[in-house]
Amino acid sequence: MPESVTSPHEAANQAAIYTADIGGSFMRLAACAPDGSLTLLAKQPTPAHDWTQFADALADMLAAHAHADTARHRAPLALSIAGLIDPLDGVAFSANLPCITGRRLASELRARLNRDVYAANDADCLALAEAVSGAGAGHRVVFAAVLGTGVGGALVADGRLIRGAGGVTGEWGHGPIVNTQCVIDGETLPVPRFACGCGQSGCVDTIGGARGIERLHAHLHGQAHDSRAILTAWQQGDAAATRTLEVWRELVADPLAAVVNVTGASVVTVGGGLASVSALIAWLDRAVRARVLYRRERALVVPGRYRDEGGLIGAAWLARQA
Repeated sequence: MPESVTSPHEAANQAAIYTADIGGSFMRLAACAPDGSLTLLAKQPTPAHDWTQFADALADMLAAHAHADTARHRAPLALSIAGLIDPLDGVAFSANLPCITGRRLASELRARLNRDVYAANDADCLALAEAVSGAGAGHRVVFAAVLGTGVGGALVADGRLIRGAGGVTGEWGHGPIVNTQCVIDGETLPVPRFACGCGQSGCVDTIGGARGIERLHAHLHGQAHDSRAILTAWQQGDAAATRTLEVWRELVADPLAAVVNVTGASVVTVGGGLASVSALIAWLDRAVRARVLYRRERALVVPGRYRDEGGLIGAAWLARQA
């Protein structure tokens, strides 16, 4: 019989892959097994402003662990980054990581680290993790909505990321689409179009995340509270907090329902800090299901399976699909 030959791609799928979550403050390195299980290897501050220090930090973390495990000596590295990557030319942009902005991140690191490197936006990686092995597993079209400090998102179809022009597919948090008023219990409440960091006004990002809840509460009641206090008060039946979150739900459910109609997603997995408040997500789900064209009895908007590890796992799935 002829000798069996394993291609480099097959070998990568049969072995662990290095995966790194690169945020503006910290970077984490892990090894991800073929079944998606993670072993966290290192965590250190991110040298966000200096490219040489950034690349050297990755090289040093990899060297420390690859030396101890020869099976992963040349294992691929998959990156989940807090920024955008243009799928056409690989050029990165990140407000939180200025050292990578304008660089062809994967190809430059490939040359520096002498190993295959893959990179994607952190919301994209979270979406892929949820679609392949998380709360969206078994669904053909999965939209991942990130409700954290702000709002992000990504789209997966047939188990693969949809990466459109500029790498911004799924970024439903931006665009001047927020309603300028809400009607709650017969009362019409004006809502200003808050200025967004993207340069526009009225973006979902300005009201949909934790900072947005705080912004709405201050606008409605003239009180400055952090989102955790507002959510706790809502769960305890506080009238002011309830009114704030009623407005929040109306403003978020409208565009999210539009996303479902446009993409045909059969599930929306929610990541970010607000996903940990399951009652809030179930409440939002009911509002979204009342607005979509294709009505269903089962939940549509659900908390994601992954929290901190989603980016690491999704980046590894991305590398295995390359």
